[in-house]
Amino acid sequence: MNESPVDPDIAERAERWASTMAGTRDDSITLAHADSWAGTGEVGLIERAAREDQLDRTMARLATRSVGAGQRAVDEDPDPFRTCFERDRDRILHATSFRRLAGKTQVFVFPDDHQRTRLTHALEVAQVAVSVARPLGLNVALTEAIALGHDCGHGPGGHASEDALSPFVPGGFDHAQWGADVTLVPLNLCTQTLDGIRNHSWSRPAPSTPEGEVVSWADRIAYVCHDFEDAVAAGIVSAENLPPLVRARCGDTRQKQLSAFIRSMISAAAHTGRVGMEPEVAEALAQFRKFNYENIYLRPASRAQAQSVIDLLRALVEHYAAHPGLLPDHRQAPSDSDEALSAAVAYVAGMTDRYACRQGVALLDWPLHKLPRGIDI
Repeated sequence: MNESPVDPDIAERAERWASTMAGTRDDSITLAHADSWAGTGEVGLIERAAREDQLDRTMARLATRSVGAGQRAVDEDPDPFRTCFERDRDRILHATSFRRLAGKTQVFVFPDDHQRTRLTHALEVAQVAVSVARPLGLNVALTEAIALGHDCGHGPGGHASEDALSPFVPGGFDHAQWGADVTLVPLNLCTQTLDGIRNHSWSRPAPSTPEGEVVSWADRIAYVCHDFEDAVAAGIVSAENLPPLVRARCGDTRQKQLSAFIRSMISAAAHTGRVGMEPEVAEALAQFRKFNYENIYLRPASRAQAQSVIDLLRALVEHYAAHPGLLPDHRQAPSDSDEALSAAVAYVAGMTDRYACRQGVALLDWPLHKLPRGIDI
């Protein structure tokens, strides 16, 4: 088989690119660019402890302080430069469970190029939460860590996975608790980070930190606004359908809506010292969310999609529990034992949408027409 000749221009470009990898040497330092001028203007470092002191002086009275290595299930030595919550944020960013959010449903299974996934949702929650936390003098790194990690416990297929997996979990499957108490345990995160993740849902007890409260609001703000925008783009609803109060208080575009909700939270905190939202704007948010539920989340197509997810995930859990040899870390567990069932739930919960569907077809001969719409195995 003859190989195609390499285009000389491509080869020359690749060689030039490779030649820059070593950087440029200038006395005692290697620089990225031959004409680099950038510097700090100072010689020396601001180490973690000094940064903690600086932050302490600029933060609000009830903001969560970063101290040493932080409160963790397993003691660690502190990082010389990063605060404990900065380390948490970084660990979440590099976690497999966080990356897998790119393949998990926000509203639409197998979204097109512009629709949200659980990953882009987490990023938007972080943006909203930090936009509130920063002017309020709260701990920005903790806020961001909670926001980025808040949905790492979600299963494939969106909230339908909670209905699917609940029969197999004592007390039911809640993505918030599952994320904090199962999925993210190997990261040894700080107790405040895990608390914010565990309690970000409004149905849960209030978080123990103001940063966690901010993320609770930011989660609702973000998904209400971006889910509506995605539904408009998909032709499911239109801006003209929004309740009058929403249009009057928040506008009809994501930019106006996010701005209204964020500014209302900042204003409310400035006047009361509490994390919340001005009542009239909060009522607009509540009506907005109700509109989304009635017209997007609970529309017939969404219900049908959810049921197909539930049927598939339950069948997968039962299959893995009966055949634990297929599970990566529990191959020796007895069939249909509690150990095998728990491992099966954890394995299925960690799947992306596409992987779950492929496993259904490969292991269960699942009919293609019973898969969620949009699958392209």
